[in-house]
Amino acid sequence: MRRKLAAIDPALVLDRPRMLTDVIGLGIAQERFALLLVGSFAGLALVLAAVGIYGVLSYAVQRRSREMGIRMALGAPAGAVRALVVRDGGRLAIVGVVLGLVGAYAATQALQVLLFGVSATDPIVFAACAASLGFVALAASWIPARAATKVNPLDAVRTDV
Repeated sequence: MRRKLAAIDPALVLDRPRMLTDVIGLGIAQERFALLLVGSFAGLALVLAAVGIYGVLSYAVQRRSREMGIRMALGAPAGAVRALVVRDGGRLAIVGVVLGLVGAYAATQALQVLLFGVSATDPIVFAACAASLGFVALAASWIPARAATKVNPLDAVRTDV
């Protein structure tokens, strides 16, 4: 590169040659770090939401174990009991996703400066986030739902309130 530049104009000096992609990468390093940080916190929030839903539903199943046992003693299939618990988790997920979408839409102006090539109010991104949060919430509710079907009807009926 130095020889080519000297052939064009010997007075020009090539100080520190770098690839253009490296120069561009250095220019957006701060934004890249900020998005990595935001993405990490989003992943942590997703895990905390899953653990929270799991905890709330596990507690609800434990509190309602007598009811689940009576339902099964009266002939309710395990799938119906499981669906009851997953439905409760789905309700929590719907409320959380709707409130989260409203909050995310309100925060779009602050995040607009960090986004490249996508709008802050991109409906596909909002839909993908809502779908992934809903999936995680339903997956987190599946474990307590399985535990609800393991309740022994005789033990549930025999226990004192």
